[in-house]
Amino acid sequence: MKGPALSRRDLIAGSVGAGFALAVRPISAATITTSAEGLEVADVHLPGPGGDVSAYTAWPAKRATKPPVVLVVHEIFGVHEHIRDVCRRLAKLGYAAIAPDLFARQGDVTKLADNKEISAKVVSKVPDAQVLSDLDRCVPFLKTKGADASRVAVTGFCWGGRIAWLYAAHASAVRAGVAWYGRLIGDKDALHAQYPIDVAATLKAPVLGLYGGQDQGIPVATVEEMRKALAAGGAASKRSQIQIYPDAGHAFFADYRPSYRAAAAADGWKRMLDWFKTNGVAPQG
Repeated sequence: MKGPALSRRDLIAGSVGAGFALAVRPISAATITTSAEGLEVADVHLPGPGGDVSAYTAWPAKRATKPPVVLVVHEIFGVHEHIRDVCRRLAKLGYAAIAPDLFARQGDVTKLADNKEISAKVVSKVPDAQVLSDLDRCVPFLKTKGADASRVAVTGFCWGGRIAWLYAAHASAVRAGVAWYGRLIGDKDALHAQYPIDVAATLKAPVLGLYGGQDQGIPVATVEEMRKALAAGGAASKRSQIQIYPDAGHAFFADYRPSYRAAAAADGWKRMLDWFKTNGVAPQG
């Protein structure tokens, strides 16, 4: 059962992070697979300083109007099949979704089998400034392809959840952010000088934070500290919201892993789409 299913996903996935990352196997039977039927999916290269950045894009094949943009920020496992599937899910709803490979300069995490090795060899060496700059390339690129650069959202998972918070404080083009269990505080160094708690008061766009009450790496007390920091900030910060799922742990949206919690994932997905709509990032027609 699993062998043929993986083969189909690999055919859909293409060349950037094809299939699931080595570190997340075996893949759960609960894994959601979204076909590319009715979509335009492609591996693309975003030009810019320091060389091209690879990315996966998914669009509605037929579109009467310019689709809004969603930047999808991957976990520590890179642009593997789960992140590609998220892009396709969004494209089915009328969005232009793009997931850039934000680790490419430092290494290919999809080929590493251990989380600690991924963190030590690659993720810890990726500067936040580089990540934000690479994300900045996405909207101009999609605009040249016909997307609506005035309606932009960002969402990210785990490692990418932290980045979603940071990007909402960095980019004026973003109207809404959704951070799925992104770390809020942590150890700082020259490459990682800020965490979401540090930018909570200065967000340029409101962020919806989705967290698990049983997350051992992100205690509820830390989430409540972030909530207070948002309330003391500017207009976008005050409009931000945090939802805690009491019975969920970390990575509850990751349907390919044992951590998946279907009810929390489904509710979070609905809240995300409602959040986009409320903040002016929704497909027209």
